[in-house]
Amino acid sequence: MTATLQYIQRLEGLRPGDLKLLRIHAGQPLDESVAGFDLFAGLWWPLRQASQRAPRRAVAWLIAKLYASYPIPHSAGDTLARQLGRCCSRAADSAQFRQKFDHLLLLPLHSIEPALQWALRTIAAEDLTLDWVQLTDDLSIWERESTRLKWAGEFLKAD
Repeated sequence: MTATLQYIQRLEGLRPGDLKLLRIHAGQPLDESVAGFDLFAGLWWPLRQASQRAPRRAVAWLIAKLYASYPIPHSAGDTLARQLGRCCSRAADSAQFRQKFDHLLLLPLHSIEPALQWALRTIAAEDLTLDWVQLTDDLSIWERESTRLKWAGEFLKAD
């Protein structure tokens, strides 16, 4: 089992109060509150100590906040880009939808949270599932152009 999968399983096992605490921190940095930092450190730090392959801290913090806001069921293979492509095919204004997705692809990691919130809100509204492990791993290498190109391809090839 990968460290990323273990992290996602820890998020899935959080109590409602812990999820609420993470939701409150949406859009905020990790050092905004002691309670948020402590909760996150308890989730992430043991995995990081056990494996250097655990998600980077910034990515893990982002995923924790996103999962707390949109606890979409995990399903391997249902990547964010593929699910958004499926949503786009049903969207009333597919041109505007594609523009939002293209904008997401251009954002640096430190600015991507609002665009990912839009994406997850869209997927949740369609009652779709999501590969949280792949999302976490992709965001861990977001700076690579190949990651964004892969997302573009998955979006365009969605059924």
